[in-house]
Amino acid sequence: MFKWRNGKKENETPKAHSLKIEELKQQLNAELMDTSDLEFREIYKDGEHLLISFLTSMTDVKVLEDIIIKPLQARVHSPWNLETFQACLPAAQISYANQLKEIAQAMIEGKGYLYSEGEPCGILINTGKIAERSLERAETESLVYGPKISFTESLESNMNIIRANIKDPMLVMEDIEIGARGRTKGKIVYIKDIADEKNVNTFKQRIKDLSIDHIPDSTVLAQLIEDNSWTVFPQLLTTELPDRLSIVLLKGRVGVLVDRSPAAIYGPSTFFSFFESTEDVYMRWNMGLFLRMLRFFSFFFSILLTPAYVAVLTYHYEVIPSPLLVSLGESRSNVPFPPVFEALLLEFIIELLREAGARLPTKVGQTMGIVGGIVIGQAAVDAGFTSNILIIIIALSALGSFTTPSYLMGTAVRIIRFPIILLAGLWGGVGIMVAFCFLIIHVLKLSTLGTPYLAPLYPLSMKDFGYSLLRFPFQFNYMRPLSNQPGDLKRYPQKKAKKKKDVDE
Repeated sequence: MFKWRNGKKENETPKAHSLKIEELKQQLNAELMDTSDLEFREIYKDGEHLLISFLTSMTDVKVLEDIIIKPLQARVHSPWNLETFQACLPAAQISYANQLKEIAQAMIEGKGYLYSEGEPCGILINTGKIAERSLERAETESLVYGPKISFTESLESNMNIIRANIKDPMLVMEDIEIGARGRTKGKIVYIKDIADEKNVNTFKQRIKDLSIDHIPDSTVLAQLIEDNSWTVFPQLLTTELPDRLSIVLLKGRVGVLVDRSPAAIYGPSTFFSFFESTEDVYMRWNMGLFLRMLRFFSFFFSILLTPAYVAVLTYHYEVIPSPLLVSLGESRSNVPFPPVFEALLLEFIIELLREAGARLPTKVGQTMGIVGGIVIGQAAVDAGFTSNILIIIIALSALGSFTTPSYLMGTAVRIIRFPIILLAGLWGGVGIMVAFCFLIIHVLKLSTLGTPYLAPLYPLSMKDFGYSLLRFPFQFNYMRPLSNQPGDLKRYPQKKAKKKKDVDE
């Protein structure tokens, strides 16, 4: 005799179900709490009794009919046993089970259970229907150049896209399961001979150590496994773009895909990773370098411009040129509030408009943002609540926060601005410097999967600058980023990368 387990034979005596069909139905009903979508189909033939169990909400009835019922009906002269089931059912989709909890969990995942009375175990076969959307353009990461395809909520579909992008036998996808009740499936994705084993094990261990009922999305998982959950700065990047995940995997990073989530997590992700865009790779190096430097400049510009306005008007009039001082005086002559209150009020209004535009339907939201900003801004100036110059400064600060490719980092910029404005109103330029020094110290203390958050600036690694702060021509980026601690350091030979050959050579 043999024992079936996950489609493999073992040289042991099989553990019989020891249940009649009616007993099995009762136990399945009890295990699934008498749920209304649990269905049973019973078939009789020459004294043989067959039961098909499934959840109607998770089962495609046409698939059930085509791959189970019709093949069985075609074998009217064969006994209903495991050998017959193995011969007539799709071998790639079947597994064997005789444990009640295992059967119930499989049915929740969309499988049907086929059991013939008297057999040592039954067969689980995939008959699931899963609501999923087709491949579409990315919503949160819009691009001008490069592939536009985005991940979907289907784990199988996302795995297929990654496999299509990286046709490397060393690409590994390891199973993970998250949540005690939800039991969400996922995959840890990395390239075996490139990714640092320490980073892979860190991901595995942190996910394994989680004690939580359910993970609704990969963004929630990223918050749970990051190094410091108290900081406003995100430490793990999420992306909708399969090509972006493929690029970072080839650099030595590790990704995580979560079922029912359209975004992948990857790390280690340093501070500078949040200012990178795949367009930097697809454009010429000098254009990519310009855009990347523009994003860094916009980040600091967005944080410091409004606080600088508050500090100068409150404590440091002497640094303003005389012609501009006259204009500022005329603009603020009717404003009854101090600069700090004026700035905080306008920043709050901008945040209200931004949030309202995001929550309203798309066409209404765009109109709300544009018209609301113009009308409220003009009305605020006419009513004497604020000055024209501050309206311009606030608008420029808002634009600066929008240039960051990562929505999470852009939101962090918006939050950081408020305490710096308060400190600028209290202590002027000294307050800005205190806030700036605190930010630098805080960021220096952060890490991502054990890697310093400010790498390669701290600790200093000049060889990695072409992958973070700067964008160099491809022939100079022949090494993988050292901060990822890759197993295979070289992407391609340096001499061959710089050598150019004509066709006739």
